[in-house]
Amino acid sequence: MKPKYYIILLFSFFVSSAAMAQRQSFIETLNSQNKWVDSVYRKMSRKERIGQLFYVRAHTNKGKAYEDSVGNVIAEEHIGGLVFFQGGPVRHANLINNYQKLSKVPLLIAMDGEWGLGMRLDSSTSYPYQMTLGAIQDNNLIYKMGQMIGYDFKRLGLHINFAPDMDINNNPNNPVINYRSFGDNKYNVAQKGIAYFKGMQDAGLIVFAKHFPGHGDTNVDSHFDLPLLPFTRARLDSLEEYPFREAIAAGVSGVMIAHMNIPALDSTKKLPSTLSRPIVTGILKDSLKFKGIVASDAMEMKGVTKYFPNGEADLRAFLAGNDLIELSENSRVAAKLILKAIRKGKISKEEFETRIKKLLAAKYWAGLNQYKPTQPAGIINDINRPEAATLIQQLADAAVTVLKGDAAALRQNPLKKTAIISIGVDKPTVFETELSKWYPNSMIFMIGKNTPINQLKQMLLALKKFDQMFVSIHDTRLRPQSKLDYSSDVKLMIADLAARPNVVTSVFANPYSIAGLPGIEKSAGLLVGYQKDDAMQRAAVKVISGVMKPAGKLPVTVNTFFTTGMGMRF
Repeated sequence: MKPKYYIILLFSFFVSSAAMAQRQSFIETLNSQNKWVDSVYRKMSRKERIGQLFYVRAHTNKGKAYEDSVGNVIAEEHIGGLVFFQGGPVRHANLINNYQKLSKVPLLIAMDGEWGLGMRLDSSTSYPYQMTLGAIQDNNLIYKMGQMIGYDFKRLGLHINFAPDMDINNNPNNPVINYRSFGDNKYNVAQKGIAYFKGMQDAGLIVFAKHFPGHGDTNVDSHFDLPLLPFTRARLDSLEEYPFREAIAAGVSGVMIAHMNIPALDSTKKLPSTLSRPIVTGILKDSLKFKGIVASDAMEMKGVTKYFPNGEADLRAFLAGNDLIELSENSRVAAKLILKAIRKGKISKEEFETRIKKLLAAKYWAGLNQYKPTQPAGIINDINRPEAATLIQQLADAAVTVLKGDAAALRQNPLKKTAIISIGVDKPTVFETELSKWYPNSMIFMIGKNTPINQLKQMLLALKKFDQMFVSIHDTRLRPQSKLDYSSDVKLMIADLAARPNVVTSVFANPYSIAGLPGIEKSAGLLVGYQKDDAMQRAAVKVISGVMKPAGKLPVTVNTFFTTGMGMRF
């Protein structure tokens, strides 16, 4: 990309963001009549109106036959939109352009991008996980991230981000939310979620707070089974629902419903919350006065299809009050069932019209009344611009958290014989490379997650010759889970090292993993970097070397030693 064009592009991004911040929010536009919406609605058949409810899966990494099958669904079923998953950004932009040509009414294009395009696409920027963001004390940085992600989405022709996750993760063993949450403090979750979605909305995206009424305290993944939420109505009102109430008050455009069985809110056995009218309409729409778009979680998940197969789940989701039915197993069958229900009067004409017009109003707000194809040229450079990398480093700098130690304990003596040890890796890390620049008399060691015990013993003997040590713990898996996949021998070695004098330990992993490393609290210094990213490793080095003061606070309670809100200042 030529420099002059690049400067103009960035200038237009900030100008458009400022303009978006001054325009009416999507929720505000629902209070007035929309001639475009009325005109489009009048021209549609009942089948076409029902089609607007459905948003089906799309990929660019499954071949031409799969892409063509989605095109047939668009043309024949008149669906409202698509939800894009894995593939590449340029391929996505081109396919979106092609799909838009097939639709009588422009499609709303969605993606589940909680940490940006990189959550789904290759060659794209990934921002920090929400657990990492939960440690940050400056919410303006999170707002800026939302704006950046909003720009990236719009650049590809996307209009919806199914984010942020506003679940309170107060169960360390949660298999599906966990690091996707801002933490276990309801106030922090609400504030961070609002900052994030306002950034995206001000950049022109329709966003969805999820997963109502709260998926944070479950030990079952709703992708595979139906979780049970056994809490009282009072507990749900005061805790789980709190971030969603705050999001609604702040003007969030959409809310996504979770697949959970919640007896305190609906006593029907085995009924997912997605299919419950008392929850979707009674609580969210009527009690909480939410006027935006209500979306189901993916209707192909076992948490909903296990007990309601063959389109029954989609029908019940529609009757419960969901405006947007995401990823139906069979949208054609489901649409026929919904058509029968409408003919039998199971939903009033007024409610049906209001819900379809709301979806059309979202298309108008997203600019689809004046649809223009995406320009593929320059996309890779645009979505990986230097400003994005700068912001990612700023977010990492603000997140790194010191749980133990002061400036002197972390810095140690730069002239002494120093061992710099990375665990869980098979090649030198950014942490080692950057830290070794500050310690000229240092040696780098690497320990794999399953290093044999005889090699560990030899290394422990060799390390006795060093005056001080910096130990870094890395989770190299794609998703940072609550427990490290290290051998028990390697975990014992971590405890052995932590018990030695002059040892500083940095954890580039899920903060919950600290609980599975007993003895690590004995380290002279302990830092949390939350994830494996290079930016987090550079941030930790800045704190250790004294270049930067630590500012992060622990967003979750790990154990009795390290609780929510901890974070040293010096």
